[in-house]
Amino acid sequence: MQHPIDNDTLHLDTRAALEAERREATEDIHKGASITNHVGNLRDATLGLLYRKRVLWLVVLVFGNLFSGAGIAAFEETIAANIALVFFLPLLVDSGGNAGAQSATLIVRGLATGEVVMRDWWRMLVRELGVALALGCTMALAVASLGLLRGGPLIALVVASSMVVIVLVGSLIGMSLPFLLSRFRLDPATASGPLITSIADAVGVMVYFGVASFVLGV
Repeated sequence: MQHPIDNDTLHLDTRAALEAERREATEDIHKGASITNHVGNLRDATLGLLYRKRVLWLVVLVFGNLFSGAGIAAFEETIAANIALVFFLPLLVDSGGNAGAQSATLIVRGLATGEVVMRDWWRMLVRELGVALALGCTMALAVASLGLLRGGPLIALVVASSMVVIVLVGSLIGMSLPFLLSRFRLDPATASGPLITSIADAVGVMVYFGVASFVLGV
């Protein structure tokens, strides 16, 4: 015998499910921005609460960014001999961070929905290699002409080569870090946003000036 459906109960269940989904999505967004926990109602949150939720990761990332500064300091002679290199630094490191953030977002979403599982890591890595290489080459062509205008053929070669490597490395970091965090039972949503960008920035600085030192012989 079928029981009649209680519309009020159905309505309440639907609202509860939607509210749970909304809270989960909000928490994922906060984690992606390196905010430690859900802050509740943002309009009513106190200054102290907002401070506590944001300060930890920001302090950690400040010290993480020291690696970028150390990388620049290590190549002072290269920079002094070719000041045109400085013009392309933000462009290159930001490209690596952007590529990494894109990759991380796709993997985090896949892990959350179950479309991707841990055993898919190798398959995803091989595919990401191809995609990142194609993206890096395309972006390298876009900046090579600018490098030619700003610094000549050698600078163009440095910028184009660095772009390929930086986008490739940034994409692989962005793809792999969510898997690594999941392996250690940590929330992979933490891998997106500022964390990926900080790691990719440090790697990008080292790659760029390393390539410049090799090509320019400084």
